[in-house]
Amino acid sequence: MDILAMLILAFGMSMDAFAASIGKSASLHHLRFREAIRIGLIFGLVGTTTPLIGWGIGLYASQYIIQWDHWITFSLLFILGMCMIAEGVKKKPSEEKKVKRHGFWLLVFTAIATSLDAMTVGVSLAFLQVNIVHTAIAIGCATMIMATLGIMVGRFICPLLGKRAEILGGMALIGIGINILL
Repeated sequence: MDILAMLILAFGMSMDAFAASIGKSASLHHLRFREAIRIGLIFGLVGTTTPLIGWGIGLYASQYIIQWDHWITFSLLFILGMCMIAEGVKKKPSEEKKVKRHGFWLLVFTAIATSLDAMTVGVSLAFLQVNIVHTAIAIGCATMIMATLGIMVGRFICPLLGKRAEILGGMALIGIGINILL
């Protein structure tokens, strides 16, 4: 796989992390750049790990996983998207409910849900002659960049859109899940 193809793949895999990050920034109060970097790093580490896991699965059990991976990815993105939409439509949003920092495990779960497509790619890469380590690092770096940018973009968009930003982020995740399913 040449470098341009790897970069296109990596940034394509990170677009759902970008959408989720915009939605996540809607619930943050006085977002700091350090928190955006923290979220980006968590998403990036998960984004690096999932193609490696998928590659390992692809070596041993691809015929079983390929039949169900898109349904698993769709289900997790749908659930995450619906949770974001539910948060967005709650009545009387107050500044008191906003947090300064998201919990580690909430971010890990979100990152896993948005990185399952990278795991699927890892399964398919097991059948090709590619350097999985370089590809996984490229996907992880792109995911870290896009998640950090999503948080920072959300910092400016969310005050304009209010709770609608979280609803739009949830709808984007559901749309990505439907696209994967199709």
